[in-house]
Amino acid sequence: PGENETKVDLEELKTSVLYSGPVDPAEWVGLRKSYPLLVYLRNNLLMLAILAFEVTIYRHQEYYRCRNNLTAPVTKTIFHDITRAHLDDGVVNCVKYFINYFFYKFGLETCFLLSVNVIGQRMDFYAMIHAFWLIAVLYRRRRKAIAEIWPKYCCFLACIITFQYFLCIGIPPAPYYPWRSGNANFNSNIIKWLYFPDFIVRPNPVFLVYDFMLLLCASLQRQTFEDENKAAVRIMAGDNVEICMNLDAASFSQHNPVPDFIHCR
Repeated sequence: PGENETKVDLEELKTSVLYSGPVDPAEWVGLRKSYPLLVYLRNNLLMLAILAFEVTIYRHQEYYRCRNNLTAPVTKTIFHDITRAHLDDGVVNCVKYFINYFFYKFGLETCFLLSVNVIGQRMDFYAMIHAFWLIAVLYRRRRKAIAEIWPKYCCFLACIITFQYFLCIGIPPAPYYPWRSGNANFNSNIIKWLYFPDFIVRPNPVFLVYDFMLLLCASLQRQTFEDENKAAVRIMAGDNVEICMNLDAASFSQHNPVPDFIHCR
């Protein structure tokens, strides 16, 4: 567009992907010539090798259990003989327990930290939405109440990542977006804050990595909430029930099953 058709300065307009070089519409659908081809495919081949290695291990374990009439463990852990009863037996057993069940015990706190990381890394409109969701989840306070709203939170994360992915792709090469027209009161900073698709200030796709890590941990935490209702898992890993919600400080030590290592002498 000409200078009278948009409010973008000429110097800023020169940085647009439409005017900085030839535009290949095939790149919009993900087609681009790459040389050498092996360098381009090495990450995909590495992922396929890891998946094949994982399937081989699972098949070998299943075959070994069937041949020896063994049952599969209740929880997919590394140390099958370590339970909640071994947590306070020593440092070695404590480390083994947390290797098995760290996310079971501290997965919710990990999700909160990742949510704060997303807010701090983005600092835009979607960071504000993440902040509102974090406040809404923390307002529930009780773990049981948080577990009830958690599936909705996971659905929100999945939908917002999908929507932002399409924003990063944008539309096929065109003269300009509506918010770049002469009648629109948008500058580059507002477009960047709103995470709008644009040919000059393109959305940062790295933000989707932070959102994906949050979605991954939130999905694992949803599975953890479901495992907390299974008796077999509670026997192995212990429960996550708040024991001090209705207890005062004076009687707390009488109901706490964990040994007092500070005042034991």
